[in-house]
Amino acid sequence: MSATTTRTVRRRTLRLAAAALTAAAGLTLTACSGSDTAGAKPAGHTDTGVAAAESGGAGSSAGAQGPDGQAGPGAEVDAKVDAKADAAGKQPGSAQAATSGGSSSGVQRCHTSGLKASFATGGDATPAPDADGGTTTSIVLTNKGSSTCKIGGFPGVDLKSGNGGQSWSLRRSSAKHSSITLGPGDSTDFTINLAMARKDEAHPWMPAFAAVTPPNETTALTLKWPWGPLVDQTGATHPATFVNPIG
Repeated sequence: MSATTTRTVRRRTLRLAAAALTAAAGLTLTACSGSDTAGAKPAGHTDTGVAAAESGGAGSSAGAQGPDGQAGPGAEVDAKVDAKADAAGKQPGSAQAATSGGSSSGVQRCHTSGLKASFATGGDATPAPDADGGTTTSIVLTNKGSSTCKIGGFPGVDLKSGNGGQSWSLRRSSAKHSSITLGPGDSTDFTINLAMARKDEAHPWMPAFAAVTPPNETTALTLKWPWGPLVDQTGATHPATFVNPIG
């Protein structure tokens, strides 16, 4: 066979191979297209499984948008609820409640069992029997516990005789008062105005003890009376011996 004939045969072979490849590709495309067409569902057919999943997943969106693209009733309700929630969060009462809860910090009032009481003595703390306009004595209250506590108001003070036969519950002054926070080891005090008996006093009375009850407590701390006798005004309407508030 000549060279020309050989080249012609090769060209025909290549053309036939190309034609075969083209036909195979066409069959492959037709098969794929046919599979897709077979899998597609006719118009009006609903796949309930898929529809249910889409409905469940898009429930919030369905409520937020109506069929015409506008916000539906669900969106209005959600917006109102969100607006109310925002407004409630911005009301002064909520912030005030949070603030008061933080300021209280769980600090409890001072109890009798956590306090120590003592008369202030020495120097200016000693009452002067001859002082014009009366004199005072101070009782110191110390937080002996390991926790911070609050105390404020009027303590109860009962002066008692040695034999327990006479007791004098002192009246309170009209002074204003507030609360004081005491850390462990901190102290505060209150004063008692005294009408000390002079040497020529006709009705002196000598206390033996002072029972001090902290505010809002029922148990007293008993102290020995360190000073001299008082003018006996146990039955007076406005006695010169009375208690002032803490602090």
